[in-house]
Amino acid sequence: MTTVKMKIGGEEKASGGGRTYQRLNPVTGAVASEAQAATVQDAVAAVDAAAAAFPAWAALGPNARRAALLKAADALAAKGDLFVSAMAAEIGATEPWARFNVSLAASMLREAASLTTQVAGEVIPSDKPGCLSMSIREPAGVVLGIAPWNAPVILGTRALATPLACGNAVVFKASEICPLTHALIVEALEEGGLPKGLVSLVTNAPEDAADIVAVLIDHPAVRRINFTGSTKVGRIIAERAARNLKPVLLELGGKAPFLVLKDADVDEAVKAAIFGAFFNQGQICMSTERIILAPEIAEDFAAKFIARAKGLTAGNPADGKAPLGAVVDLRTVEKVAALIDDARDKGAVVHSAGAADGVLMPAQVVDRVTSDMRIAYEESFGPVVALFRARDEADAIHIANDTEYGLSAAVFTRDTARGLEVARQIRSGICHINGPTVHDEAQMPFGGVKASGYGRFGGQAGIAEFTDLRWITLETRPGQYPL
Repeated sequence: MTTVKMKIGGEEKASGGGRTYQRLNPVTGAVASEAQAATVQDAVAAVDAAAAAFPAWAALGPNARRAALLKAADALAAKGDLFVSAMAAEIGATEPWARFNVSLAASMLREAASLTTQVAGEVIPSDKPGCLSMSIREPAGVVLGIAPWNAPVILGTRALATPLACGNAVVFKASEICPLTHALIVEALEEGGLPKGLVSLVTNAPEDAADIVAVLIDHPAVRRINFTGSTKVGRIIAERAARNLKPVLLELGGKAPFLVLKDADVDEAVKAAIFGAFFNQGQICMSTERIILAPEIAEDFAAKFIARAKGLTAGNPADGKAPLGAVVDLRTVEKVAALIDDARDKGAVVHSAGAADGVLMPAQVVDRVTSDMRIAYEESFGPVVALFRARDEADAIHIANDTEYGLSAAVFTRDTARGLEVARQIRSGICHINGPTVHDEAQMPFGGVKASGYGRFGGQAGIAEFTDLRWITLETRPGQYPL
């Protein structure tokens, strides 16, 4: 067991209340980590410390910030083995998923480093003679980053990287489910040379989360908030931020559709759909949850997909012998089982790679799903996927859009022009033609629409989220006024 302490003002801190909480390994039940249970006073101190570190970091030239972020990327990548162990213990993740997390997170820091010289404005022509008119972007101040457990290194790093590149300080509220994994990110940043105190790490017991998040959002020094997690919690955070008139970036739930059109390469579509539906046990915001099949290829695709899925057994990730690892807790197993039972009762056909053994749940496929089944519209966030049989292309597009969510989507067709036309009709922040719904790159504008949130991480879009755009003028001639 490893004890995680908070980081405030560059120093490790225990809870002011003297309390800790434990995260248990979902597979074995052993203690995976123990972390400090922050008090409201600890949260306030974390923001105060970040605010104190902000001016010096904001005043640095872009190349100094770039150098620190590049070193931090190397330091994070060097901790690969530690992240693998922490993710297996805290969330039951497989080694390939953990390694992918580390690789993409390091890429995010390197991409953020490249953005430091792109925090730019422009000269805008003015109608006023002798007036030089400019727009400039400046760091907002302290950014509150709240990251989830499911892709902890990717999403934890994403909450920090671009805000830091833009010259902000950060308060990082770790997930209660993976405090050790998230603490390793902050450790890597400081080892890479970021000023101590620039990033505050707050860990809290699950029962204290609402109070801790509320005081962090309300603190006057916090000027931006980003949250990745459930739509339910995202609504609460957005409402709290709105009362404070603070911008918030939300990346929330998903119910990603995967459309297979009549002329698709079925074998390629099956490969992509298997990956998108079951990588990390389906616990990714972009996971393929709905496969929508044109009638011409439905039987061929379903047969090949079900055959592949039946080989996706689950096992202890520490052993590394099964393609799937553990889901995060028994509630996930219970929810997936309830969705399957409801669908079966309403006429669906279920194909399984095996029964769940505790949190070890093999792949599940629910075929012939209809819109009245819960699995058609509720986010499962587990190793299950629904197969829909569309009447035609128009019906496939209708089914894809028949959801409150709009994060990621995919379309498979040999006619790329047709694929682009269909993609333009799907209401989602992201759509991939002839690729899986699970696809992320550090430089891309990542985010959703509808109940999947708003705002964008990545690239120039991320710069806009974490800076203030100001208009500044410089008068070069004597003033002429009517009064």
